[in-house]
Amino acid sequence: MLIELAVKDLGVIAELRVGFAAGMTALTGETGAGKTMIIEALSLLLGGKADPSRVRPGADAAVVEGLFVDADDREVVLRRVVPAVGRSRGYENGELVPATRLADVGGRFVDILGQHAHQRLQSTRAQRDALDRSGRIDLTDWEQAVRQRREIEGRLEGLGGDERARHREIELLRWQLDELVRATLDDPDEDARLSDEEDVLADALGHLDAASSVDSLIGSDGAATEALVEALAAIERRGPFGEIARRLRDLLAEVADVAAEARHLAEAIDPDPERLDAVRRRRQLLVELRRKYGDSVAEVIAFRDQTAERLAELESHAERAAALEAELERIRSIEAVAAEAVAAARRNASAPLAHAIEGRLAHVAMPTARVEIVVDGPAPGDDIEFRLSANPGIEPAPIAKAASGGELSRMMLALHLELAAESPTLIFDEIDAGIGGAAATSVGRALAELATDHQVIVVTHLAQVAAYANAQLAVTKVAGELSVSTIATLDDAARVVELSRMLSGQPESETARRHAEELLSLAGADRGRS
Repeated sequence: MLIELAVKDLGVIAELRVGFAAGMTALTGETGAGKTMIIEALSLLLGGKADPSRVRPGADAAVVEGLFVDADDREVVLRRVVPAVGRSRGYENGELVPATRLADVGGRFVDILGQHAHQRLQSTRAQRDALDRSGRIDLTDWEQAVRQRREIEGRLEGLGGDERARHREIELLRWQLDELVRATLDDPDEDARLSDEEDVLADALGHLDAASSVDSLIGSDGAATEALVEALAAIERRGPFGEIARRLRDLLAEVADVAAEARHLAEAIDPDPERLDAVRRRRQLLVELRRKYGDSVAEVIAFRDQTAERLAELESHAERAAALEAELERIRSIEAVAAEAVAAARRNASAPLAHAIEGRLAHVAMPTARVEIVVDGPAPGDDIEFRLSANPGIEPAPIAKAASGGELSRMMLALHLELAAESPTLIFDEIDAGIGGAAATSVGRALAELATDHQVIVVTHLAQVAAYANAQLAVTKVAGELSVSTIATLDDAARVVELSRMLSGQPESETARRHAEELLSLAGADRGRS
């Protein structure tokens, strides 16, 4: 059940907070007052598409929040934030959730029937979905068989059905695999390792020249070493220079150590022009393979393995194709049985649903209406057609051709009333379009009956419908530099004024007021009898 709705900066709504009670609530107001924004706000809470252009001019974001209570009296708060720029965000009890989660949770509480729903009813898909929902048609086995059949058909197609095309692919794969096998790739990091080795080999002679220079300068016979020895000899026995002499001796020892390490490194360097050439040729081969088969050696190795698998599949095509054909035949048999079961279930469910809709239509001023639901086409009977005869003596015809706008609206309402049991809160957005007079009164009565075990919120322009509500909310738009919509809960006196406006456009008309009071009285008496 919807307890409270808060809306901020959505369209003409600057800020609005409204509570909802059990029973039937009518939402009324002039055209353009902002009733649609309230329905859009509820749609956003149910995971509907967010449109940043709906954010009120000058605001950073539109915010919608709804408080719901489930059958166990647990509170659930859903929130949707739609920024003027950027992606919308959804929250469930303060926790960030995707829009699909809002749709799942909100769908357990609320079902919205929009003003154009009767137009969708004309589509075969909508009629099929309604029949499946009413008859609780289990499509699981059939849908699973369809998925399996399509998967096997895809695998058969993947084997290559054209013999010449398959032969060409085999030849190409063999050539590619031969090239890759001869390359003997087994190390994804081979190129990096060879790059390091190439650097060492390419600079081997340069490294040796550098080591020789070090030895000639600071080796035991080097000029720098001899100069240090002469300097030490000059001051070694002169007292004032004792500290300098000590430092020179340390320096000579360090120089000798550095020279020895340089000689050791030079001895480890082995110039190998042949190995350098082999490394460079190998790296060039890897470049060519990467150009053809992948961006890295690892990708080339993966391509080689995939090529081997694909080649094996194609070379064993006949055997694999026979196995898949046998499996396909088996799945087709399962699909046929499941499809026939679905078709039979749909045929069995069609008459009870048609009869139930007729009963509902009788309560909305169509007592002589006849409804037929035809299940046609090959199994699983996807070609569903709802037919209607609104008057005696006329054969039922497809509703898309035979029903007027008002009849379509009542047909949709009757169907929705029949299927609505699962949702605790039902919202009807101008579902009464195209009807009036006694038919409007009948629709109001039907909605009031539905409200005995559901919370019903109805957006309506018809006083006959609004009169049946337990509570009435009026939406008003205040004109200004930037229009603002407000909402108010009407007391009995205010309801008379609002109903008078809806009846005549003149809320102060005495005739309209008497008519409004009469409507409220009759509706109240009807509710008391129900």
